[in-house]
Order: sequence, then C-alpha cells, then structure tokens
Amino acid sequence: MLYEIRVYTASEGKAEAMRQRFLTEVVPRMPRHGIELVGVFTAPEEDGRLTYLTRFADEAARAAGWASFGGDAEWKAVKAATEVDGPLLAAQSVSVLTPAAAGLLLG
Repeated sequence: MLYEIRVYTASEGKAEAMRQRFLTEVVPRMPRHGIELVGVFTAPEEDGRLTYLTRFADEAARAAGWASFGGDAEWKAVKAATEVDGPLLAAQSVSVLTPAAAGLLLG
C-alpha cells in the first residue's frame, strides 16, 4: 500500500475556481481511473492551496491511475474549458509515501 499527498497552489485570484473544479470535476472521475481519494484538506491561513491524499495498492497502480486520468477525454475538455483565461494551478507538489509501521495505521 502506498499513499500520495498532492498540494496544489492556485494561480493568483483563482483559488476558489481551482477548489470547485477539483470537487466537482476531479473527485467524481477518480474512481473510474482506480484512484482512491482518502481526504481533501484546506487551511484557512493558506487560502490558495488545496491538499489531498490518495491511496494505491502499489506504484504500478498509482502510475496506471494517473496515466488513465490524464488521458481522459472528458477531463481534457473540462480542463481546457476552465482555463480559457489561464491556468488555475500555479504549482503542485507530489509526495509518495509508504507506511513506516503498518501496525500503526488507522482504519
């Protein structure tokens, strides 16, 4: 089992549009591509950021899930339509994690 933490930083003035696109367009597509969403987080003091956690069986499943998502024609159309005035994301970071002590996992 491995986990992935992604942190999205919105382009100036586009934080709300970024969050809404994520919740309404990205989240519903994830299961179709084998991406298990564990949680989505924001911090009041970091208004322009969105952090989310996903889980995969292994690295092959993670790579396949994101490749499938990136190739989704509907997603490509939504992304293009929501970025006519420029990209919603200024930056993103990705951290892939494996449990350090499996017996300590919750849930």
